[in-house]
Amino acid sequence: MGLHGSPKVSKMRILALATEAFGGSGGIAQANRDLFEAIGKWHEVDILPRHGKESRAGLLPGNVTQSRPVPERIGYAAQAFQKMLTRPGYDAIFCGHLFMAPLAWILSKIFGKPIWLQLYGIEAWDKPSKAIRRTVEDAHLVTAISRYTRRCFLNWALSAPERVKILPVTFSKEFTPGPASAALIEKYGLKNKRIILTVSRLASTERYKGQDKVIRALPKILERSPEAVYVIAGKGDDQKRLKALAAECGVEASVLFVGEVPAKDLPDLYRSADVYAMPSTGEGFGIVFLEAAACGLPVIGCGRDGSADALRENLLGTTVNPENPAELVQAIAHSLNERFAPPQKEIQKFSKTRFETHVLSLLRDLNPKVISKR
Repeated sequence: MGLHGSPKVSKMRILALATEAFGGSGGIAQANRDLFEAIGKWHEVDILPRHGKESRAGLLPGNVTQSRPVPERIGYAAQAFQKMLTRPGYDAIFCGHLFMAPLAWILSKIFGKPIWLQLYGIEAWDKPSKAIRRTVEDAHLVTAISRYTRRCFLNWALSAPERVKILPVTFSKEFTPGPASAALIEKYGLKNKRIILTVSRLASTERYKGQDKVIRALPKILERSPEAVYVIAGKGDDQKRLKALAAECGVEASVLFVGEVPAKDLPDLYRSADVYAMPSTGEGFGIVFLEAAACGLPVIGCGRDGSADALRENLLGTTVNPENPAELVQAIAHSLNERFAPPQKEIQKFSKTRFETHVLSLLRDLNPKVISKR
């Protein structure tokens, strides 16, 4: 018997085409790590990443291997072909990005292996090229991390709806409620401050995250909570613009850029804050909402994208209209003065145990014995 009394699955070997995984940073890399670790409980996963740092074998979970990243497109495709040719025995191809679908499709046609296509968010919201649309139709299984992404995908894809399923992300067990970190408070000079927090890359291509909206709301928030400070964690080429905006709004003394925070310090950073605010309009899901909520923080998002699933339709946090500054001001100010802890029973719906059970059910759909009868 398998997990929680479920029947065992025939063991497979999966080639995973991924943007980033072990050694990578950001939400997609973390989601990939969680997924491959879960798959590795029953099957073998061989990861071929495009980006990220090389991860040492000793740091990988059981049944999971990972090659060096290959950022060049032609080199990446060549490496994928080489793996299929020289390491026979793959039963399926995992395609971790929509733009990799043509490569996965070619490999599938040549080697006769089924495709599992994973959709993370914004890349699947708009109609892509004809080549991509054609290749995704042959995917045996498509998973989207939110209902919103699934709906957007099915608006343009000819895939059978029953093959397009939802696989929400999970969060690590390190994210739990606890006291504020005195060390971090001292390090960043935040004693006696009320902390508004956002954790995200500061990329000019990801301005939809909404840090600028929080900065513009800050003057009104400071009128109600003068001790408030906006802590922005992350790095990227958009930091210069955000710093200039803070100066323009006259709140540069209340905006603190702390750079990229090591993963081991993230739980303490969440616990040291008073509210997590990220009025993003482009989230595939928003794993940071889960991490913050799991640490006991009230969370604020926009809820027009995949974050509606992360916020559990306002059961785990507060949604605001990102185009209405007054709503954002009210939500943040209220959370600073009337802090509430998100209900644990809602957070546990995204636990590792539930996630692994969900992954196991999807793996049955990908079982080659089932595919051969289709």
